[in-house]
Amino acid sequence: MLWLIGRLMYWGLVLSIWVGVVAGFVIAYYAYGLPDVEQAFSPTRRPAVTVLAIDGSELASVGDIYGLPVQVKNLPPSLIQAVIATEDRRFYNHFGLDIIGVVRAIWTNVSQGGIRQGGSTITQQVAKNLFLTPEKTYGRKIREAILALWLENQFAKDEILSIYLNRMYFGAGTWGVDGAARKYFGIPATRLSTWQSAMLAGLLKAPSRYNPRSNADRAEKRTLVVLANMVAAGYLSAQDAKRASSQKGATVLSRRGGGSRYFVDWVLARVPGFVSVDRDVVVRTTLQPTIQRLAGQAVIKHLDGAGAKQNVTQAALVIMSLDGALRAMVGGRSYAKSQFNRVTQARRQPGSAFKPLVYLAGLEAGMRDNTIFKDEPININGWKPANIDRQYRGAVTMVEALAKSINTVAVKIAQRVGFNNVRKIAARLGIRGDLGNHPSLALGAAEVSLLDLTGAYAVLANGGRAVWPYAIIDIRSRDGTLLYTRSGSGPGRVVAAHHASVMNAMLASVIEGGTGHRAAIDRPIAGKTGTSQNFRDGWFVGYSADLVGGVWMGNDNGSAPKKLTGGGLPAMIWRDAMLGAHRGKPARPLFGGDGGELPADNQKGKGGIMKILSDFFGTKN
Repeated sequence: MLWLIGRLMYWGLVLSIWVGVVAGFVIAYYAYGLPDVEQAFSPTRRPAVTVLAIDGSELASVGDIYGLPVQVKNLPPSLIQAVIATEDRRFYNHFGLDIIGVVRAIWTNVSQGGIRQGGSTITQQVAKNLFLTPEKTYGRKIREAILALWLENQFAKDEILSIYLNRMYFGAGTWGVDGAARKYFGIPATRLSTWQSAMLAGLLKAPSRYNPRSNADRAEKRTLVVLANMVAAGYLSAQDAKRASSQKGATVLSRRGGGSRYFVDWVLARVPGFVSVDRDVVVRTTLQPTIQRLAGQAVIKHLDGAGAKQNVTQAALVIMSLDGALRAMVGGRSYAKSQFNRVTQARRQPGSAFKPLVYLAGLEAGMRDNTIFKDEPININGWKPANIDRQYRGAVTMVEALAKSINTVAVKIAQRVGFNNVRKIAARLGIRGDLGNHPSLALGAAEVSLLDLTGAYAVLANGGRAVWPYAIIDIRSRDGTLLYTRSGSGPGRVVAAHHASVMNAMLASVIEGGTGHRAAIDRPIAGKTGTSQNFRDGWFVGYSADLVGGVWMGNDNGSAPKKLTGGGLPAMIWRDAMLGAHRGKPARPLFGGDGGELPADNQKGKGGIMKILSDFFGTKN
């Protein structure tokens, strides 16, 4: 018997030695492949770009956003308790590996037939996130355990917890508890309430799933779970938890600048052209959130209303100041469903919305607003343009022809001045791309972008000064250092002031009694409707003395809606959006409309317009 016991002890000792040798070999093998821990404490990250509206509210943040480094001793006890209760209740008692937690997790997973619970400690999570990849292999778990033991040997518990809270991901591109507190609540981590602490602790399990901005209900339910964990761990009484849940209120910051993602994308694409994005930067833009919100509402209202009946599925809208500062940009019905920006990327036929450039060419060639043309059938090498109503009115003035959007007159003007001169004027006013040299150019057959065409109208609205649509006011580093600021006033005058004034009066006639009457608002405005061939595209571009706006409607696949015209839905979207955009602004006359901005040699021409308008529309001068 003694002999048997001795043999068992002998072989047990031998086995334990060999187990130790093998374990040592395994540890040595995986330890050899461990990363450089010194470098891992200073990992590289993407610079963060924060985009602000003109009022300072945040539109978006991209890149990796970090808050200020914090230490456990400076944080609210409720935050530490929420994290410990939810992530690792024996954190202050184990040596980096929680054997009890591992056994419990194995039992739970086996009994429930799947992965239901993990056994990683906070120290192991620090090791994984600082030094390792997220691959799920036994080798990675062994390295994680080795590094956890090393961390426990090198740092105090509070130091490990501080590292954890400063480096964990909290969703929405935000790293670290201080960055998360500022992102979601607008306060530093040192001022978090119990409810806010529980919400941030709840994010650690699945930051995207429990993001309070994108899923408030799910985040609230998760926060209640964390509070229950705190009660179970003895940190809170049931009454304390109930009191904390009453703090939820409106504590989460909303997504300011909602609906501005098309605009943000356009801005982000331009930032590298002004500064090198090798550090965190803050970009202040021209967008006005209120105007943006109202513009988006106007688009959805009419797409869901009459637009649905006319089989119109898309719309785009842009509003800018007279110098080109973008105030709102709606690039489509839904950014979530399509990131294609129909303001800047789409090129469609503007139809009659292009005609003001033709008429401007006529004015510059010596024609006047009361120059007579005959509205009649024409034939240019087999091309026979007709009016939309298939009727002809005989002798009409230029102002009458523009108000009624008479096609034959626009073509005759372009013929007389030369189609190439029309192209040159379009380029001078900011229309990019090859417009071709076909006579149909006069009727807007060449494709343009909504942004370019709206910018061209801004030139007329401001009295003839060139416009380069822009969105960036300045760019600063995170510490406030100015890196770029917009300066200069562009290339200067590109249209004579008196010609711009005459065009303003002529385009005002489009609103007062022409095709754009549905766009009328509570102040002087000018604009032009546009309808492309077969009613595929509907446009309205117009302006007041303060703002210029452009609307396009149609279908991405080019299919024709039911009788879509620029004077219908596009004009009504423009009206609703611009009414809101002008709220609180006093009505002012258009450039040249107050009798004090025109050169003396143009007063006669101005009077001629008013007389023609009076005769044509039956109004008093």
